[in-house]
Amino acid sequence: MFGNLLRKRLHRGGPATVPEVDVMKYCGTWYEIASIPSKQQRGCASTKAEYTLDAAKGMVLVRNSCKRNGREKSIRATAVPVDGSGNAKLIVTFFRWIKADYWVIGLADDYSWALVSNPSRTRCWVLSRTPYMDDATYAELLEQLRLKGIDTAQMVKTAQG
Repeated sequence: MFGNLLRKRLHRGGPATVPEVDVMKYCGTWYEIASIPSKQQRGCASTKAEYTLDAAKGMVLVRNSCKRNGREKSIRATAVPVDGSGNAKLIVTFFRWIKADYWVIGLADDYSWALVSNPSRTRCWVLSRTPYMDDATYAELLEQLRLKGIDTAQMVKTAQG
């Protein structure tokens, strides 16, 4: 009990983000390796996100998709960086009025994988440029998440393929 209380106190401000994200390198397709799933993701497989830079508007266009019951489902959104965050914190807007925090809290030097969460640590994703990740890398990333205060017991691997 006291350990959980101390952990919450230590991580009150949200997980630390990476110092900077190069948006051009980050854009492209990311496959969801695992997540703390939302209600909207139940029954989803082959989940991926596609990011495209719209430099003229200063935003990233987002297309999230998955397969549910054999059919592809997708949703579009826009993302804008939070000033002073080095592009590591973004506000994603769905349907023009639903806003969500998207914090990049881990990122491979070569942008081959990314760890994303929200300030309250209730949402989390392990993303990869490929649909599959080796077990050793995945275990290492789960440990990084745990050290940032994420309850990795809630993480669910995403079926790809």
